[in-house]
Amino acid sequence: MTTEANHLVSLWDDNKAATMSEPEKLLYRSNLLGSDKRVTNYGGGNTSAKVIQPDPLSGQDAEVLWVKGSGGDVGSIKMDGFSTLYMDKLRALKTMYRGVAFEDEMVGYLPHCTFNLNPRAASIDTPLHAYVPKKHVDHMHPDAIIAIAASKDSKAMTKEIFGDDIGWLPWKKPGYELGLWLEKFCLDNPDAKGVVLESHGLFTWDDDAKTCYELTLDIINKAIAYFEDKTADVPAFGGPIHTSLAADARRALAAKLMPAIRGFVSGQQHMVGNFVDTDAVLEFVNAKDMRDLAALGTSCPDHFLRTKICPLVVDFDPAKGNIDDVLAGLETQVAEYRKGYEAYYERCKHPDSPALRDPNAVVYLIPGVGMITFAKDRATARISGEFYVNAINVMRGASAVSDYCGLPEQEAFDIEYWLLEEAKLQRMPKPKSLAGRVALVTGGAGGIGSATAERYLAEGACVMLADINQDALQSTLANLSLRYGNDVLRSVVMNVTDEDAVAAAYAQTAVEFGGVDILVSNAGIASSAPVEETTLELWNKNMDILSTGYFLVSREAFKMMRVQNIGGSVVFVASKNGLAASPNASAYCTAKASEIHLARCLALEGAEAGIRVNVVNPDAVLRGSKIWEGEWLDQRAGTYGTDKEGLEEMYRQRSMLKRSVLPEDIAEAAYFFASDQSAKSTGNIVNVDAGNVQAFTR
Repeated sequence: MTTEANHLVSLWDDNKAATMSEPEKLLYRSNLLGSDKRVTNYGGGNTSAKVIQPDPLSGQDAEVLWVKGSGGDVGSIKMDGFSTLYMDKLRALKTMYRGVAFEDEMVGYLPHCTFNLNPRAASIDTPLHAYVPKKHVDHMHPDAIIAIAASKDSKAMTKEIFGDDIGWLPWKKPGYELGLWLEKFCLDNPDAKGVVLESHGLFTWDDDAKTCYELTLDIINKAIAYFEDKTADVPAFGGPIHTSLAADARRALAAKLMPAIRGFVSGQQHMVGNFVDTDAVLEFVNAKDMRDLAALGTSCPDHFLRTKICPLVVDFDPAKGNIDDVLAGLETQVAEYRKGYEAYYERCKHPDSPALRDPNAVVYLIPGVGMITFAKDRATARISGEFYVNAINVMRGASAVSDYCGLPEQEAFDIEYWLLEEAKLQRMPKPKSLAGRVALVTGGAGGIGSATAERYLAEGACVMLADINQDALQSTLANLSLRYGNDVLRSVVMNVTDEDAVAAAYAQTAVEFGGVDILVSNAGIASSAPVEETTLELWNKNMDILSTGYFLVSREAFKMMRVQNIGGSVVFVASKNGLAASPNASAYCTAKASEIHLARCLALEGAEAGIRVNVVNPDAVLRGSKIWEGEWLDQRAGTYGTDKEGLEEMYRQRSMLKRSVLPEDIAEAAYFFASDQSAKSTGNIVNVDAGNVQAFTR
């Protein structure tokens, strides 16, 4: 009997479904199934419905297959995510089939079957749905079912659990041939309700949408109940041999490991990391059989494509706390993994195989700590981790009741280096200019900080927003997350004058994204007073935030960038006042001048490590700026004999170009210095002040 927590419950609403067309019911069913990771992983599985619709040319009724299109996700799919194809044309394709050696060419015929000029590309799984003689078909990747499918005794277990309701087919790479296998199974077993595909997943079918949906849940629930009964007294993965570190200690250790790993794996492109230390992951990494099971790799093709042939197990012993030894030996471990991967490629490649891809591991397992994944972007790194958790769940069940079996090496290679998969990769859009880069922006809740963060996000970067104002920080985070998603944005409350807070912010950035490539030092204040009225407290406050604060955040950036050893960019947002003196602002101007000279010094120190340090000098950026909301506005208005409303116009008229300077203008300069467009620039200053002769650098 399944527990309530594990039991899948039908979410079908008859009242809601009553008004739906058959395609709409397919969408409804798909979204319900994809909403629960126990049913299928992100992007995994597919659904279909065979619908009678009028042909747009003849007006005659046509049977149309609606099926999830290539690259979609059933949990988030919309109506335009489904391919639509004429069933009579799909059946006619059988006359074109030249055998298993030529099955990939059948994908090229699918566009000729398109109904109503639908631009959504059909997936490789289309024949698997087309040739099942039922109106509704679900293909899911539930962990509980794959645990059966990936067991040595898979066929016998399927019979034991499901009787004659669910059949079994041996491993076969997805494609046209497997579609014909499914059709034959259905014709030979007309009363069967579905089939388990070895090392792959589950197919279920019915002529009614709701019944098909609830059948899928019922079959998964039977598998869950079976494993609960069989594994209740069986130690997972052979039982624990390590003890987890405390949560804070796990994150601290991950913060040390991730920049180091990131440096070693970012040779071809900058990689972004993701850290997971859930109970399921810790149970696995601490277990006696973890290394042996991990070496077998994953089974389900979807899992494998995201996680590679196998993970890298980091040589950390939580009882010894040997992190220094681990860091010292990490380069060798990574190099050995690459060698092993290259050997796998050489063993398995075909004459027409695509070239060797990035040979670095995707998944890193650390006993007592958790799991790290690295990928070209944060979402992919997170999803790769989710897939490996699926694999852990599969290994837990399969190894407890039988022997777990990963995909055979050659089959795994043929999936990973499938020419159809390569074609899909080649169709992907070119990466944005800051893809894989990680930026920390201080003063991130202010006008310039948030505008700079948005500019970086638009170019594919991940951003850690740092600010001392928690309310403003959360508001900025929420605003940007609405447009760019949660994967690429994090925030940290940080006082730039507090050494410990600065170090903690960088550690948090490392755990969230893997490291840092770009620092925008932008936190600031402003003060205005005649020198005789400038108190020591006011002087020190300016120097603490604008000089010492810039030093502290730069020092930590340099530390992390040197560990990564892949270069970096430090951008100081200083001020025109660092070059051109202003009346009644000696503390502010002096501190800003200090920033500029610090940048020059750091440019000298960072050059040999590829760390570039440059300065953007704004002037009179009033809109959205926090420092112009308080006394500074009143003070500067008083200095120049105007009021608040007239100050921005006064500054505009004072400039040579007679233009206002906006936060987005500063962000553009900060983007230039962060991007490869300025790869040969360091120690430079760009004035974004609409023209001020006093601030000319020469």
